[in-house]
Amino acid sequence: MPRSHAALWRDPALPHVESRRACHSRACYKAHSHPTFSIGAVDAGVSHFTGAGNGQECLTPGTLVLVPARRVHACNPEPGQAWSYQMLHVDANWLAQLRQESGLGGAQAGEPARICREPLVYAQLCELNNVLFSSASNSEKDAALMAFLGDLDFSAQPSLAAAPALPATALSGLIARVEGQDPAQLSLEVLAREAGLGRYQLIRAFRAATGFTPHAYLLNARVNRGRQLLGEGRTLAEVAYQLGFADQSHFQRVFKAHVGVTPGHYRGD
Repeated sequence: MPRSHAALWRDPALPHVESRRACHSRACYKAHSHPTFSIGAVDAGVSHFTGAGNGQECLTPGTLVLVPARRVHACNPEPGQAWSYQMLHVDANWLAQLRQESGLGGAQAGEPARICREPLVYAQLCELNNVLFSSASNSEKDAALMAFLGDLDFSAQPSLAAAPALPATALSGLIARVEGQDPAQLSLEVLAREAGLGRYQLIRAFRAATGFTPHAYLLNARVNRGRQLLGEGRTLAEVAYQLGFADQSHFQRVFKAHVGVTPGHYRGD
């Protein structure tokens, strides 16, 4: 029988979000509410959910629930059975500010929960959690969170919103500013303000045009520059410093994640 285990991610540097993963859990929960906006997803097994306003809903793998703050709800596995799930909690005031600055609607406290069965939304939640539980920088994690939450349509049928367009001149200017930044100092707030956009609008438009969030674009550009410097015979320490990474180990992790091999292996050491 698979062993039950759970993992909790939170970071004092990102106090507005925390996430939980539970595998093969048999825990049952009484009706309760959270002060946060919460998103749950079933990974395996079957769960029964109350709180959507339509009695009890059966949640199968790949189903999400979007639960507004202070909405009473409960989610439990079938009697005697285990299930696996993810649970993301986001500060309600932080979320409201994010969506308001980008002209997006939001879920009001106490409203019924929404059920979402779109495979793409589930895949994006899984991708977000992979980032949150990884060694990515706090800036990358925050950008991934903002992109995911901004993409969500909080209407009765949650789905992914269309990406806003970004004029070519504005895009080229943004790319130039991103490429000139120190990765540790890249500020979405500053970039968004310079572009006259909300933080989510900036991330979504930039990603639609380039395939990357601003942070991911900058890391990719640094890695490509790193390939060139390593090919010129520079040491790992020199390359990490020149590219603005916090230390050599951070550069090694990012490089391997992009290239598939360590910088030393790439250089032929």
